[in-house]
Amino acid sequence: MKKLIIGISGSSGVELGLKFIKSLPLEIEKYVIVSEHAKVVFEKEDNTFLLDDEDIGAITASGSFQSEGMVIIPCSMNTLAKISCGIADNLLTRSASVMIKEKRPLLLAPREMPFSAIALENMLKLSRLGIHIAPPILGYYAGIKTLEEMENFLIGKWFDLLGIEHNLFKRWEGK
Repeated sequence: MKKLIIGISGSSGVELGLKFIKSLPLEIEKYVIVSEHAKVVFEKEDNTFLLDDEDIGAITASGSFQSEGMVIIPCSMNTLAKISCGIADNLLTRSASVMIKEKRPLLLAPREMPFSAIALENMLKLSRLGIHIAPPILGYYAGIKTLEEMENFLIGKWFDLLGIEHNLFKRWEGK
């Protein structure tokens, strides 16, 4: 069974992080870290483990915990900066640090725009380490007509980066 760590930071875009969780296949175990600033409450689902962001010793903080990857959706600029600088002062940033040191897939969905030069430098630094920097950028070529279709497109693109099969959007087939 696959295991995926899902972090939710910041306050804008939290609903997209929750929809990402709900869209994951049921057979994937979900280890969810919600930062204090996210202020999100949701019901636990099957194979979902809600972890305390203040518990720096939780299971996901160890390199011996085997997971197929980690996402942070949305990823605040504060969280991105901490990860870029190696600051691991809570479970969310510590788990991301473990993903980097263990060379496991890490996907960050930064949510603020426009990006400052500092944020862009942090993203470039992380990208050079192999981290997927995948902000929720709209894609119009898929014939999207509703907000739900746009969210499915974004989640599908993130699933593609993580190697998770899906049929959340219509793929480009040429002319």
